[in-house]
Amino acid sequence: MKRILILIPIIIGLVINSCSSNDTKASDATTYSKGQSLVNDEVSQQNILQIAIGSSDHSTLVTAVQAADLEDVLANAGPLTVFAPNNAAFEKLPEGVVADLLKPENKAKLAHIITYHAAPGKYTGNMIKGVMGIGQATGDKVNVEIVDGETLVNGAKILGTVEASNGVVHVIDSVLLPPEK
Repeated sequence: MKRILILIPIIIGLVINSCSSNDTKASDATTYSKGQSLVNDEVSQQNILQIAIGSSDHSTLVTAVQAADLEDVLANAGPLTVFAPNNAAFEKLPEGVVADLLKPENKAKLAHIITYHAAPGKYTGNMIKGVMGIGQATGDKVNVEIVDGETLVNGAKILGTVEASNGVVHVIDSVLLPPEK
């Protein structure tokens, strides 16, 4: 009888430790199943540059951003709204245009085009549907319109939207060209 009384606290301790370690694993599994990391979402959420780099559909945009030395702008605190043309959008441009823009002597022109795709502030999908135009970082505006239920920015269709730690990315199907001055 004394042995049983001595073993009861040991067994209870093992059961409690076992349950608490199982709770941690279940909690971790729940966290991961929701697509979140174990750290605070605001800290772990990717910035606009990281989102672009992580997207195989935006390799041309990333190359252009790097050639224009604008990585810091897309990684800063923001908030910033970026209309991000996918690779297919760049392929719509006349042959040789992208290669020409990537040349070092065209860095300023490329930077102006890339900057025209960014707006100070955070304009989510629902917010831009109610505006006629959005002021871009170049000082120019892009026109926003709804056609057949689709949101268009200067005629470019928004294909999707991704929230970032420093703003929002709207994936578009065309490259936006700033007005010539």
